[in-house]
Amino acid sequence: MKMLRIFDILDHLKEYGNKDILARREADGKWKKYTIDEYVEHAYAISSALLELGVKKGDKVATIMQNRPEWNFLDMGIAMAGGIHVPVYPTLNENDYRYILNHCDTKLIVIGVEQIYKRVEPAIPDLTLQPEIFTIAKIEGRRSFDDLLEIGRANIEKWRPVIEEIKQNTSPEDIGTMIYTSGTTGKPKGVMLRHKSMVINAAKVASMNTHDYHACVLSFLPLCHVYERVCNYMYQILGGTIYYAGSLATIGKDLKDIHAMGFCAVPRVLEMMFDKLQAAGKDLKGLKRVIYSWAFRIAQVYDNERTGWFYKTKYRIADTLVYSKWREQMGGNPMIIVSGGSSIQERIIRTFTAANMYVFEGYGLTETSPVISVNNPAKKELHPGTVGPVLDCIEFKLAEDGEILTKGDCLMVGYYKDEESTRAAIDEEGWFHTGDIGAVVDGFLKITDRKKEIFKLSTGKYVAPQVLENRLKESFFIEQAMVIGENEKIAAAILVPNFDTLHFWCAKHKIHYSSNEELCTNAEVIKRIQREITKLNDTLAEHEQIRKFRLVADTWSPQTGELSQTLKLRRAALYKKYDALCREIYQYEQKEKAAEEALHA
Repeated sequence: MKMLRIFDILDHLKEYGNKDILARREADGKWKKYTIDEYVEHAYAISSALLELGVKKGDKVATIMQNRPEWNFLDMGIAMAGGIHVPVYPTLNENDYRYILNHCDTKLIVIGVEQIYKRVEPAIPDLTLQPEIFTIAKIEGRRSFDDLLEIGRANIEKWRPVIEEIKQNTSPEDIGTMIYTSGTTGKPKGVMLRHKSMVINAAKVASMNTHDYHACVLSFLPLCHVYERVCNYMYQILGGTIYYAGSLATIGKDLKDIHAMGFCAVPRVLEMMFDKLQAAGKDLKGLKRVIYSWAFRIAQVYDNERTGWFYKTKYRIADTLVYSKWREQMGGNPMIIVSGGSSIQERIIRTFTAANMYVFEGYGLTETSPVISVNNPAKKELHPGTVGPVLDCIEFKLAEDGEILTKGDCLMVGYYKDEESTRAAIDEEGWFHTGDIGAVVDGFLKITDRKKEIFKLSTGKYVAPQVLENRLKESFFIEQAMVIGENEKIAAAILVPNFDTLHFWCAKHKIHYSSNEELCTNAEVIKRIQREITKLNDTLAEHEQIRKFRLVADTWSPQTGELSQTLKLRRAALYKKYDALCREIYQYEQKEKAAEEALHA
């Protein structure tokens, strides 16, 4: 069947019989599984309940919860009732919830566990439409998700014919969801996406995947983000079983438990997994440590296109001795891992791929539903440093300055209640301006930087900070980096060290310290980080070189404001947080004092 509406996926699932399709780890540690029939029954119950509660075509229904099967039930139920699903991050603050829930005109909200409810609760009295509220958790004074299901089941025969009529009359052009961008600056914008936009995108990506209905995959990125959501649709189209991780902390255990065959990730997650693999070698002694270091070293430069006998034999030995142990820790199966959200270091792709955990990097935005390009597992296209060929369902071109432009079925309708921003993003010819600079190399798209993030030094030379930041993070000693220097003579960096590596190095060199803050000002530590900077500078053009840096002992995260929900740098917030450091690096006080003295001379 041709799938062009969100609920068409639900009908498509019936082709796979009544296998398990969704699962979530419960408090007792066991997996609670739902079959396809149960999925369909829950979705129809939700749809019936929404209609009974007065939800009409085009009404907004918001969900605020972590990944769980109930999210899928609601997603399909909302679509079949003619509503528009507005999934919202469960980690926002009170002001963000107040803004988004009022801005989207939600008529009904379903909230997850009590911890999330407490985060949303202060904003509820200020919601203009005073929407109906249900919660997954049992919270006094609030109706529960079970109550919502009961309303639906009690009225299913009344509303079933209406649901079928709504489905029949729903156009692929109708808006199916509004997703609020996490944003790195300003207020979040509500991206309006049509039914067909995400479904066409998911179906195309599914056709490039080598998995089938036997696949068991783990989901842990937020389903409220379009990337994980469309990957979720992709796995449903393939008929695979989707397991929802207990939390980010349980990913390793969950992968092993379900013998996972794949998952979707952002680079930060893979960086942390990479760091753990590296750290594991430090605990070994003697010959084991030598073998591990050798295998880890050659994995970082693995080339899947080399086919020589000696080359393949070397990797088979490394696989037997080391890489197979990595796979055992993650379930034992070869895996297809999709990476998106931001650029990933090539050595991480090569390391995982050497161990038959193939990392396929892709690229897209919320506004493009989201995938624009991705490396293709079916064609064995895996080119580290690129985000693969552009999907054939996407219209694509590069502007004169290299900006990536796109249009077509997968493009958003626009930003809700924001015609000005819509006109700024989509030109008169219908081309969406992504803000990303790219180039096509041998048919593969390569992202070089964010157009808005490129800055100019006072010398007139341009610096692409994201490229340099990724290069800096290739060092085992550097966890996070922000490159600065707009309108200054030189580029500089604020760095968060990898403290696990640093602690090991300090123990080895008998360097004593009482805190991470103290390490950031230790002369020997600074000298060691400078060696890493110098090594990088030797490969850069003179104007790109990092001339100064400062170390900070902070953790950057969405919760503390330095990163977006998709783990991209919030540069404005970081500049504000480290204003004093920036002033120190560029000696603003001395310059201001000199200017004042000159004025009064």
